[in-house]
Amino acid sequence: MTFASVYPHYIAKAEKKGRTRQEVHAIIHWLTGYDELALQHQIDSKVDFETFFAQAPRIHPNVSKITGVICGYRVEEIEDKLMQQIRYLDKLIDELAKGKAMDKILRK
Repeated sequence: MTFASVYPHYIAKAEKKGRTRQEVHAIIHWLTGYDELALQHQIDSKVDFETFFAQAPRIHPNVSKITGVICGYRVEEIEDKLMQQIRYLDKLIDELAKGKAMDKILRK
C-alpha cells in the first residue's frame, strides 16, 4: 500500500473534524523528520509505507510515549516494526480528529 493512497484519507479525517492539513503535516514532520519538500516528494513518488518509513530522516525519539488502541490493537504491543510505525501515525491522526491539543499529540 502506498503512503500517497492513504494520505488523502488522513487529510479528510482531520478536516472533517475541523482540523487542518497543516496540523496533519506537523504530525508527520514530528513523527518522521520529513520537511515539507521531502514529504511532498514521498507523496509524488507514491512510495509504499515501508519505503516511506525506511527513508524517514528520523523517527522521533518519543514514539514510545504513543500508547493506546487503534484498529483493535495496542500500538505499544505491536511486534512488527513497520506495522507499529503505521499505527503510530494512525493513532496520532485519530487523536487530532478527536480534538486533542497539538502539544499533547506531539507528546510535549
